[in-house]
Amino acid sequence: MIEIIELSKHYGPPGKRITAVDKLSFTIESGIIFGLLGPNGAGKTTTIKMLTAVSRPDSGTCLIDGFDIFKKPLELKERIGVVPQENNLDRELTAYENLKIYAMLHRVENAEAKIGQIFSQMGLSDRQDLIVTKYSGGMQRRLLLARALLREPAVLFLDEPSIGLDPQIRRQMWDIIRETKTSGRTVIITTHYIEEAEALCDRIAILSKGRLIALDTPAGLKARIGGYAVEFMDVNGKISRFIAASKDEAHDRARSCNCSVTIRPSNLEDVFIELTGERIE
Repeated sequence: MIEIIELSKHYGPPGKRITAVDKLSFTIESGIIFGLLGPNGAGKTTTIKMLTAVSRPDSGTCLIDGFDIFKKPLELKERIGVVPQENNLDRELTAYENLKIYAMLHRVENAEAKIGQIFSQMGLSDRQDLIVTKYSGGMQRRLLLARALLREPAVLFLDEPSIGLDPQIRRQMWDIIRETKTSGRTVIITTHYIEEAEALCDRIAILSKGRLIALDTPAGLKARIGGYAVEFMDVNGKISRFIAASKDEAHDRARSCNCSVTIRPSNLEDVFIELTGERIE
């Protein structure tokens, strides 16, 4: 179990201080895929950097299975794997060399067997001897994930795992991420893709301007606002939206308008808009 307790992080000098994360507190159960959802600037990456002890909070702490990660950072590093948003692979080496060097640096036991197994899992076995510059963006994201999994971490952090990928490759990445949630492993992802959060996550924390706005299952979040969205389009193409608690209410509202109307199930974007008044771009 992961316990985040009053985590805060600020940047800038006194008088011009910017709050990136503001007193975050929540719990992440073991063995789930947990999502941090929000637009750019919501504090997602800053939170991940603190949870992986790359950055220290100004206040608050985080416990993983009872130990304080900021008091025992070396113990933390033994338990986690991280896929950063930035591509930090050595692009002049082959894919195999990237994993081999990582395994040597971290003293991974049975490294050759694990490297072979993980290349197979990622669908890269026949391309492991290519230099990284020959890899597509999707293949490089898979290689980053492969590297993070080499030490068989108890907790896996993925910062915007499918950013920059086209929709088809993104869905392939989602399938691989689902497979990583094995043997009780906890997976924590940040994303600004509504569809990604809804497709992958067992529980989702919605962040806005560094603050926790809501936390629940995808179904629970949608239940907070109502089950159906009614969208009205006027003669100028402007769209307005109404959230209805039931399909009957949605149809009643639709019949009241002499304009183009669409009725659909509510989604996490509707939740975000209702709770924050903003859109996720």
